[in-house]
Amino acid sequence: MQLSATSYEERLTAPRSWWLISFLVGLSFALILLPFGTLPMLGGLAGGTAAAAVVASSYGAVRIRIVGDSLIAGEAKVPLSALGEAEVLDAEEARAWRTHKADTRAFLLLRAYIPTAVRVLVTDPEDPTPYLYLSTREPEQLVETLRAAKAAA
Repeated sequence: MQLSATSYEERLTAPRSWWLISFLVGLSFALILLPFGTLPMLGGLAGGTAAAAVVASSYGAVRIRIVGDSLIAGEAKVPLSALGEAEVLDAEEARAWRTHKADTRAFLLLRAYIPTAVRVLVTDPEDPTPYLYLSTREPEQLVETLRAAKAAA
């Protein structure tokens, strides 16, 4: 069995400022442990920075992919045949769909540090999810790839 090539892949990485914050968390651990001596202080610096970096990395490890006949967004895997029209959301419209326009049944792959998004309708009558909200840095490319993959399928 040969795996099909990925036609779209995006990792929603955490912003660079989060890595600075990870270092500052480590620095605060070092200051807390300073009264206990130099070695605990260095351990606090290393351990606090590493723990905060792991959290930032894992939060930014989520991916959006189109592989074969499926859209994989985080832990969700949806066949392209169950998807309807995709809509590019600019920053203002994306904020509206995250707040007052949001449906509680929708699947949200939300990253607040990414201002743009794509909303994809779900047409499968068996699925109660009305749409997928996907934060993405490249909404036009994702919509184009979705359309091309659906046409090819």
